[in-house]
Amino acid sequence: MELKTLLTGFLEHLELVKNMSQGTIKMYAFYLLDFIAFVKEETGHEPLLEDISEEIVNKYRLNLNRRISGKSKLGYKRSTQKVYLVSLRSFLKWLSVDKGYNTISAEKIELGRAEAQVPKFLDNKELNELMLVQNPAKKSGLRDRAMLELLFSTGLRVSELVGLDKSDFTPAIFYRGEFTVIGKGRKPRTVYLSDRAKVALKAYLSVRNDEFEPLFVRYSGIDMAEGDATGESLRLTIRSVERLVKRYALKAGIREDVTPHTLRHSYATDLLAAGADLRSVQELLGHANVSTTQIYTHVTNRRLKEVYGKFHGKS
Repeated sequence: MELKTLLTGFLEHLELVKNMSQGTIKMYAFYLLDFIAFVKEETGHEPLLEDISEEIVNKYRLNLNRRISGKSKLGYKRSTQKVYLVSLRSFLKWLSVDKGYNTISAEKIELGRAEAQVPKFLDNKELNELMLVQNPAKKSGLRDRAMLELLFSTGLRVSELVGLDKSDFTPAIFYRGEFTVIGKGRKPRTVYLSDRAKVALKAYLSVRNDEFEPLFVRYSGIDMAEGDATGESLRLTIRSVERLVKRYALKAGIREDVTPHTLRHSYATDLLAAGADLRSVQELLGHANVSTTQIYTHVTNRRLKEVYGKFHGKS
């Protein structure tokens, strides 16, 4: 059977059984189509299930390890290679365990050890500067301040942020200071609004005299949305939010490469530095495993050092 046909079944499995988001499914498709294209180049024909062998997988791993990134002109990082291989392992596991096909074991694909990732985050001074460079005299300025305050207040993923609607923010939500967001795997979690986020959101919503549904909309090309009663075509995209965050970071004089995820890292770091435990932060971030949250232990380690210096040998 052709691998492309089997891939279609696997992607449907991810959607219907694993309840994965469309964004995640697209990424699986991207990585696995890359593998299928490699196998086609190696075999000279449309890849079949029986073409998957330890030899072909090892060749693919070497190919990934020797690839040059178009952007950085450097080789693929271990973490990047790992994402490709994790997708392939999941596919092979589905083929053998769920579908009963005779193919190589997923466990034969060793992932290797990726380099430790220390998350980048902003300190309080940088955060304050970032939140104050928008022009409040413009609707777009009010929008962008609300967007940045919301990202830091809640630790939302950018995909979660752009999916929000105006109707998500009722008077009751502002009163309670919390709302529910649907995260990865379509799992709901509660996030909380800071006083600053409430003020920024209310200021932005007060100038939204339209009937469009999305919480964050673009103001350029708004006349092209005629016939779009819901304003869905005006919803800010992930890429547009990334560009806005970078622009304001530069305007605030921050030299580090700042992304929406930097604000999520800053949110987690701020909580841990204030004394929150790792399990609570895991819940607030919507991580399925606490191991994912452990990238923030650089903060807890620093606090442990402070405790050690304060108390050890003082008796």
